Amino acid sequence: MIYWFTGQPGHGKTTLAKAMLAHLASEGVEAFHVDGDDLRSLTTNEDYSREGREDNIRRAQTIAHYLQAKGHTVVVSLVAPYRDLRESFKAEADVTEVYVHTTETRGREVKHTSDYESPTSNFIDVDTTGKSVEESLAEVLEAVSQRT
Repeated sequence: MIYWFTGQPGHGKTTLAKAMLAHLASEGVEAFHVDGDDLRSLTTNEDYSREGREDNIRRAQTIAHYLQAKGHTVVVSLVAPYRDLRESFKAEADVTEVYVHTTETRGREVKHTSDYESPTSNFIDVDTTGKSVEESLAEVLEAVSQRT
């Protein structure tokens, strides 16, 4: 399984992804984390144009798909603003898309991308406004359990 946490910066993607990793570990599942910021740092991709973002998304998708093909669970936290790339990935791999969003101001709004396209189908919707990490993770886990 690939759990793909998407949403604007500061909305809780990485925080929830890390909580998911901890949950999976408590269940005896070794999972790999692919984080957008870490990936950019590793590949020295500082290009935030559409092309640079698409390169980062495709790189994350390739890594996640490879790990999944080797039998591993993967947790991805990446802005991934382009719906078409996320949808095509869901069509080719076993992906649970988790859309993380909030109305709270969290200080990362300057990093928001104006062309972010929210998912429209086959996703888990998690509004982290006023919720703890535990409450938000519980929503994700409940939605996952209903899908299986």
